[in-house]
Amino acid sequence: MAQCVRCLISGRVQGVFFRASTRHKARELGLSGRALNIDDGRVEVIACGSKEKLAELERWLWQGPPAAQVSGVVCTAVDASDMMEFEIG
Repeated sequence: MAQCVRCLISGRVQGVFFRASTRHKARELGLSGRALNIDDGRVEVIACGSKEKLAELERWLWQGPPAAQVSGVVCTAVDASDMMEFEIG
């Protein structure tokens, strides 16, 4: 049974290929969902998959791509099971 989480990532996470890198990592893990820039400077990630793979993605979000400087990651469970692929917006 797939679970879904919504993660808000703060820090230097826009303009550093965070969304594209997240999509790559999520697809590598077999997750579906999306990554979006938010007007307040954070990135929102919604991801669906197994509990173990979501935990692995969350650990990766704390690091992000090389140019990112992550200061916070807050994930909460959501109902987004209609996601089929991982996309960026």
